[in-house]
Amino acid sequence: MDRPAPQPVFTVDGNRLRMLVNGPERLETLVALIDEAQATLRMLYYIYVDDRAGEAVRDALIRAAMRGVRVSLIVDGLGSEHAEQRHFFDPMRDAGVTVCRFVPRWGRRYLLRNHQKLALADGERADTARAIIGGFNVEDGYFGTPAEQAWRDLGLLVEGDAAHRITGYFDSLSRWAKQPKPPLRSLRRALKTWSEPQGTVRWLFGGPTRRLSPWARAVKRDMEAGREIGLIAAYFAPSPGMLKRLDRAGMRGRVRIVLASKNDHGAAIWASRFTYAGLLRKRVEIYEYQPTKLHTKLFLIDDVVYIGSANYDVRSLFLNLEMMLRIDDAGFAAHVRDYFDGEVADSEAITPELYASRSGWWTRTKQAAAFFVMTVLDYNVTRRLNFGPERR
Repeated sequence: MDRPAPQPVFTVDGNRLRMLVNGPERLETLVALIDEAQATLRMLYYIYVDDRAGEAVRDALIRAAMRGVRVSLIVDGLGSEHAEQRHFFDPMRDAGVTVCRFVPRWGRRYLLRNHQKLALADGERADTARAIIGGFNVEDGYFGTPAEQAWRDLGLLVEGDAAHRITGYFDSLSRWAKQPKPPLRSLRRALKTWSEPQGTVRWLFGGPTRRLSPWARAVKRDMEAGREIGLIAAYFAPSPGMLKRLDRAGMRGRVRIVLASKNDHGAAIWASRFTYAGLLRKRVEIYEYQPTKLHTKLFLIDDVVYIGSANYDVRSLFLNLEMMLRIDDAGFAAHVRDYFDGEVADSEAITPELYASRSGWWTRTKQAAAFFVMTVLDYNVTRRLNFGPERR
């Protein structure tokens, strides 16, 4: 099979942007970024697995360290647990790579996860900085093709000042994660400090906050005025307030949502389908992606594009550490809209009639239970463990 044509490069406010839409290209680009690094590498991933892709990235990081590049890797304590148990990271440490596990699995903060994905090379200067962000982890399943039933995902290569600006955030997070008992207050302060309040291309972060995360507040503001909205979300179980934004936008303009028809978590699909009836009544168009498992995180609001690690669910909105890049550019948005239209074409339209025919009382009961667990139970248990009881 012929490989898809390479994506065009867009220059926005001095930054070069290129979408990474297919799995093999993402792995090749990631390994090339590591191999071409001259001075520093900063890597941040939720899941890192000891498989072929994991070995390819590990070997590239070891090569970089051996030629004198200063390499730092942060992996989530839960997402890297199996690899750590098998001593997969030891050869990196032996080569001089700094490996930090974010919040080891057991403990009161077990439910707080670092969901971000970043590979940053030579971030000290704007003219050398290159970064890759998106939804994909380091695991074979994120670098295959739909024919192989790999995850459908999306990455973005960023070159220029935006990549340079994220360097300080990574270093701040690294210092926090290395503390024996890091305080949540300083983490929340860092998320707020490094989220950029203005700019054509700006970083927005999320984490364990008492209110909507910075990235979610920005999406909320854009949605309040948006006329044409497109969302691709692997996991969709938002708070009532963020659902209302979609309801209102659906009545005001056009809203299209592409969601998963299959993934690794059946309850997540039940939870998302619980929202369908209300959204359809507000003229929101819902599509379920058919070719393979969906893992993309992409929000398109008029001429504004959000790409990064966050889903449109309560955990991403309030709890997980997330990283999103907001790009306000009509030309780039038009290209992303073409990509979005292609994902819609590969999806099944969920009409009110189709949804009703598939939703008996038992199905609706399972959907309601899953939605409750994901939006109420998980949220409140995690907050109580880490913030304590609400002050009234």
